[in-house]
Amino acid sequence: MDQRIINLFDEYTHKPLSREEFMRRLATLTGSTAAALSVLPLLEINYAQAATTPAQDDRLTTSYISYPSEAGPMRAYIARPKKQGRYGSVVVIHENRGLNPHIEDVTRRAALEGFVALAPDALSPVGGTPTDADKARDMFQQLDMPKTIASFASAFDYLGTQADSNGKFGCVGFCWGGAMANNLAIQVPNVLAAVAFYGRQPDAADVPKIHAALQLHYAEMDERVNAGIAAYEEALKKAGKTYQVYMYPGAQHAFHNDTAPTRYNADAAKLAWKRTVDFFNEKLR
Repeated sequence: MDQRIINLFDEYTHKPLSREEFMRRLATLTGSTAAALSVLPLLEINYAQAATTPAQDDRLTTSYISYPSEAGPMRAYIARPKKQGRYGSVVVIHENRGLNPHIEDVTRRAALEGFVALAPDALSPVGGTPTDADKARDMFQQLDMPKTIASFASAFDYLGTQADSNGKFGCVGFCWGGAMANNLAIQVPNVLAAVAFYGRQPDAADVPKIHAALQLHYAEMDERVNAGIAAYEEALKKAGKTYQVYMYPGAQHAFHNDTAPTRYNADAAKLAWKRTVDFFNEKLR
């Protein structure tokens, strides 16, 4: 697909651009409104593809829970191995579409790897994630970010109360969640491992406050996010932080999201997830 179309969709999902302006510009790029409408399903998410791990898997226990936070009760999805034991705990952080079937699927994937995995819904204080993805994106503008960061930090307090947690904590986030993972590495001293997929970088001045080991995944074609890599890596080196950086050639922003057909890159997603699991196994066992 024309890279200009993918870049336009990225602008639409992150600026955010209005639906009307996005469709007008998409029609210009494709040559007509009819052509734009034919391209649209290739760009937008399709949750029918989300369940790579069955919602009812006899190896796992899953449920929705609520935990207290500064912003009020936070709804979250939790998945854990059914086999009794004590496991590393991982907070899974969604993109700017909220807690959706895809992120719940990723949460189950983490649990199948032997972790207690918790995915909070950042939109809990404003009514929770709606089924309309565009409405969810717009609702992010209503969030108080300091309180939102504190709400995600409280997820680790909740995990610490779970009998099957071994007391070692990590997080993994995607896009908006990748930026949140970077923030949690700064804000939560007991986070041992933070993984950020194509997430915006924190201010260089905050890098010395990072407590966690970092693993950072970037897509070669993601110019918007990649613009901050050099400064972030320089600050990490200067502060003597433990980190790994991976760049995936030819990959687009959101390459791990298998419900985004045009941007999903199966090879990059598989490799990045393996690296993530290996990292958590090293840091959280």
